[in-house]
Amino acid sequence: MITDPLFLIGFIGMALCLFAWIKFNIEEEDTEPFVIKYISTISFISGIAILLSIFNNSGDLGIVLLAGSIIAFIVMILGYLFKNNEIISTSRGYLIPIFLIFVLRTFLYEPYQIPSGSMEPQLKKGDFLLVNKFAYGIKVKRIGIPKLYRTDPQYGDPVVIIPPHNPVPYIKRLIGKPGDVVRIINKQVYINGELLKRSFIETEEVVLKKRYVYSSGKSVITEIDAIGDLYSEQHDKSEYVIRNTREENEQFPQEWTVPEGHYFVMGDNRDNSNDSTKDVGFVPRENFFGRADYLWMTWECWTCIPTFKKVGKIK
Repeated sequence: MITDPLFLIGFIGMALCLFAWIKFNIEEEDTEPFVIKYISTISFISGIAILLSIFNNSGDLGIVLLAGSIIAFIVMILGYLFKNNEIISTSRGYLIPIFLIFVLRTFLYEPYQIPSGSMEPQLKKGDFLLVNKFAYGIKVKRIGIPKLYRTDPQYGDPVVIIPPHNPVPYIKRLIGKPGDVVRIINKQVYINGELLKRSFIETEEVVLKKRYVYSSGKSVITEIDAIGDLYSEQHDKSEYVIRNTREENEQFPQEWTVPEGHYFVMGDNRDNSNDSTKDVGFVPRENFFGRADYLWMTWECWTCIPTFKKVGKIK
């Protein structure tokens, strides 16, 4: 993210505005220089550039907020050194809200939007969740082993992970812990030889989106009608709804032994999920971002109207 041109443009713009503003207030110039005259516009455009860079690269906004808090604190100290009330009051006005937002996002809850349908039927693409950042311990960065109040993920937790091969958050269901033997036979999951209990709920019609790549390199997405069977699955103390899609992902029996320090995750939309059965593989303990606790909004696209019909705790 730091090497992204968009981020660099935003950072340079912000730094230029900050330097010009401090210089203008310290020297108490009578004539406003160009940057000061248009400081609101320049800082707004620079801020948008930084946010877009973070969004496009799935960057960690918490690190940017921490840096912003430190910079605001340093500027406030400069204000006291130069005995400039304008610098003191303005920097303090930025420091307090930025630092509070940093604390809330880093140590309590961080919003996250689901990018795919791998957790259907309960969670769908466009759902906004609140990720519990302290569920498995306290840490500053998104990933890493928590230094304080460390606890480990439990069976059935809706976990948000950042796979080693792709720095983009995924939400999945925790199925296997270190040392577990996970076996899948006829789309049924066994943990250490014991079948996970499940009960049939209903059948529903679903639409699958499949990507086909031609030899020319052209990519085409096609929609296919299919039938999905919904089941209520129990795993230890957790109970949740999964979907098996008929005539999809039919495979021979498979078995995995989860290595130490790693976990096995699956999507609730079992036949349409990139998880530990596919490219994601085993997830290291340090790659757990948090636990998805609440759904607070659904916003499927930029031109769609946000809805709040599904607001509530995630099972």
